[in-house]
Amino acid sequence: MGTETPDHPARRVYVDMVGDLFHAGHVALLREARNHGDHLVVGVLGDETTAAYKRLPVMTLAERVAVIESCRYVDEVVADAPFVVDERFLDEHAITTVVHGDDLDLDGAASIYGPAVERGTLVLVERTGDLSTTQVIQRVLERSSEGSRG
Repeated sequence: MGTETPDHPARRVYVDMVGDLFHAGHVALLREARNHGDHLVVGVLGDETTAAYKRLPVMTLAERVAVIESCRYVDEVVADAPFVVDERFLDEHAITTVVHGDDLDLDGAASIYGPAVERGTLVLVERTGDLSTTQVIQRVLERSSEGSRG
């Protein structure tokens, strides 16, 4: 970890996520995001925000925050983070870099992370395509329909 000094200000990286049913794909994203700076700030999207564009999370916001806070790559968590990241939010949290998975196209990125796109401080990282919360839910459903074996 870098240490902030007058000659070396902390590079504060922001990534947002739902973090429902926290899994290895989430860890990979946070690890990669942390590699882009000295201090990782994770915005955890609220239940209503998530339900509006995805689905209602299985875990509550408080549960998701508790799990994400425990990840060793995370320095700070913003609970109920905004879906659209504006200039005020970036300035309030002194964010120097925003990270998101590469599943977002440029138009989508501009509509959600506009100021970071304009500043040239948005970094798209490779998304873990082989694991998602939806896939974890599907596994649970498939295994529960097979019946208990022990």
